Amino acid sequence: MKISISALLVFLAAISAAFAQSPPAKEVAPTGTLRVAIGVGPAASAFYCTKDAQSGKPRGVAVDLGAELGRLLHVPVEYIEYPSSGAITEAADKDAWDVTFMPVDPARAKQVDFGPAYYIFESTYLVAPGSAIQTLEEVDRPGVRVAGVANTTTGRAASASLKQAKYSSFRSVPELIEEMRAGRADAVALSRESLGNFSKEFPGSRVLPGGFWHTSVSVAVPKGSKQRLAFVTTFIENAKVTGSVRRALDGIGLHGAAVAPPEGKRSQ
Repeated sequence: MKISISALLVFLAAISAAFAQSPPAKEVAPTGTLRVAIGVGPAASAFYCTKDAQSGKPRGVAVDLGAELGRLLHVPVEYIEYPSSGAITEAADKDAWDVTFMPVDPARAKQVDFGPAYYIFESTYLVAPGSAIQTLEEVDRPGVRVAGVANTTTGRAASASLKQAKYSSFRSVPELIEEMRAGRADAVALSRESLGNFSKEFPGSRVLPGGFWHTSVSVAVPKGSKQRLAFVTTFIENAKVTGSVRRALDGIGLHGAAVAPPEGKRSQ
């Protein structure tokens, strides 16, 4: 992404003005602590966080962005852990969290309000070691067993696209690992970067070329939180331009992952 110096200065000036008019911390973090909902799994991605082996604390893109948002608001940050983006969505109306970072899809937009994207991703399949499946089309055949995570954009897309294969959903990524390890799954549906890490559990497995679904990972807030949405929208646009998103992606090893381009002014 190439931005001229003059354009960057104009953009940063607009961001600064927007922050100056942003709501106080109590509008974004009404409890006095910023509650950041994060997905925790066995491997990091632009959405999933992992647990540090020594400290047990979560680490990942959402953790880094949540920490920066907390510093901006001058409030402490609490990370509320969930096994999947679907579980985060299910808690959106329970006053359990203030902000999250998750994949976008139309069904989920009925329960949360999305701000700008910070990453664009592709969903595809990983096939078990020794599998003869070579293409996405070959996954959708009678007798092929596909596993995905319940109530996720990738899971919904896989279920909708598969007409002959048997699709089964599970609560978390560790359950998908167990299904494949037990020989009960021939293919697993996840984002491409998640599958890159997933494949390390199964030497000889393959991530298929191409994708059956493309969407973004974006900042989100519970439905109807207009002032909170306006604030985090400005925050993410700023984080993309200043390099915070780039550093967060690099921090989990996604050095080749492209940061989503600025979206400009969004209507609220």
